[in-house]
Amino acid sequence: MKGFFTFIRNQGVPGLTVGFILGGAVSKLVTALINDIISPLLGLALGSVGGLKEASLKIGTAEILYGDLISVTIDFLVIALVIYLGVKIIGFFKLDKKKEP
Repeated sequence: MKGFFTFIRNQGVPGLTVGFILGGAVSKLVTALINDIISPLLGLALGSVGGLKEASLKIGTAEILYGDLISVTIDFLVIALVIYLGVKIIGFFKLDKKKEP
């Protein structure tokens, strides 16, 4: 059992677990921010009454739904920025270096 706990500690599993849980929470927070604040404002700016997700362009009989793509892209970029800044501020880059024997 001691070997198992040593493996867990050395491989950073607790940190990975905490990161995974916090990542899920940050993802929900950013998604709410995008869906509830940013998308409606961008939808108004683009002239879509229903918000950004309903923004579309009609060409003949075809309808190109570009609003959802823009919304998901913004969601991804904000999550990536938050994770990058979190890792940079906390200093996880330093923790991931290999241990010297």
